[in-house]
Amino acid sequence: MNGGDQPLVSVVTPFYNTDRYLAQCIESVLGQTYENWEYLLLNNCSTDRSREIAQTYAQRETRIRLVDNESLLGQVPNYNRALGQISERSRYCKMVQADDWLFPECLAEMVSVAEANPSVGIVSSYYLNGTKVLGSGLPYPSTTVVGSEICRWHLLFFPERYLFGTPTTLLFRSDLVRSRIPFYEETSLLEDYEACFELLKESDFGFVHKVLTFSRVEEGSLTGQIRNFHPYLLHAFICLMKYGPLYLDREQYHKTFGLIRKRYLEALAKGVVNRLGGEFWQYHASGLRSVGYEFSRIELAIYVVLELLDVFRHPKAAVRLLAKSFDFRTPPET
Repeated sequence: MNGGDQPLVSVVTPFYNTDRYLAQCIESVLGQTYENWEYLLLNNCSTDRSREIAQTYAQRETRIRLVDNESLLGQVPNYNRALGQISERSRYCKMVQADDWLFPECLAEMVSVAEANPSVGIVSSYYLNGTKVLGSGLPYPSTTVVGSEICRWHLLFFPERYLFGTPTTLLFRSDLVRSRIPFYEETSLLEDYEACFELLKESDFGFVHKVLTFSRVEEGSLTGQIRNFHPYLLHAFICLMKYGPLYLDREQYHKTFGLIRKRYLEALAKGVVNRLGGEFWQYHASGLRSVGYEFSRIELAIYVVLELLDVFRHPKAAVRLLAKSFDFRTPPET
């Protein structure tokens, strides 16, 4: 397809104080081999040089539009506002988070799959997450999967296999985005995952067997901060409770629920033994409350005892655990 034959793609980047990476993100959109796109840059009241950087590009390229929020929004409301600004003429929509970027063939490859398969509502691909390539699991050369089937697959094998990636990984049909504004559920802990489960009730899933996007892994980011909290087991548990009855048969649901529940209790028990503290428990309590679930304290205590027994069967692990009980950085009081 040449530029005149290509359907319009709305690319959106909501940003807040990301001057360190924003230019690289914008350059990756400018560098696309696909030509028919509009690019919305939404400034969420940045206090660094981010707006200045975005304005420089908007003045240079007519396909870029810079919009400013009047007041500071939370991340998900900000993403929703950006998606609500896409053109009525666009056929596809692509989020690019401000500290991520796209490989040059990204839009061309994703649009090609979507155009060849009108039932596809979401297109994904392999993605570079820091230094790791993720998104594997779909057999090559499969490019389309029935929506209900890919949801069932995720529920049965998540978190070991996961094709939805990050918001930067996915291309959506714009009519599906416009049909559910606000696009992301703002009270959800897993707003991006849940949007996929919802859209795939009525559409199919497309996949490109290439690495097309890059997602940055930062220690100071929210994802980096909760990495030791076993977030993916909580996510698997929440998704299973909300969508298991919809996409799994009764036997699959109960079997998978039992396995995930056991693994999750084991992870919580490790949190107790390793003294992960209040933030760990607040994070999990908040997630469980979102689906109206609470573990029995007696049952959790049993798993803690089992974890302790396992630790003390391994002397090195026991010594490391005991060492955590002492804060060697703090001098004794005199």
